[in-house]
Amino acid sequence: MPNSPPHPHFQYMEKDERIPVYMGGVPTPDDAVLVEDGHTMPEAGHAVRFVAPKFGHQFGCFCCTTRGPSANAFSALYIARATGGAPYFRRVLVLASLLGEADVRSALEQDAATRARFRLGCG
Repeated sequence: MPNSPPHPHFQYMEKDERIPVYMGGVPTPDDAVLVEDGHTMPEAGHAVRFVAPKFGHQFGCFCCTTRGPSANAFSALYIARATGGAPYFRRVLVLASLLGEADVRSALEQDAATRARFRLGCG
């Protein structure tokens, strides 16, 4: 076929427009930052604090919340971005312990609203 694209299966691939999330790093003024309680709030970036669930609690357990603390923090970031309360950030950095990072990963995998807006970044 002389007029067909070189790789026709690529024409249906879409770019992932969800906001990437990275564990750790140094925030810049253009970043959003999820900060676990007990960690120092960064000087740069739009920061939201969250409290990781206690060890032994499951994601979304009834005693914590229906969605989980990091899922609620992601929603707060997204709403602030959409309403102009935060700069139009293109990535989110997470400053947390291993337990806090596990809660963030769980929200990215299991919470529908978080998964629709955010994704785990590569690298």
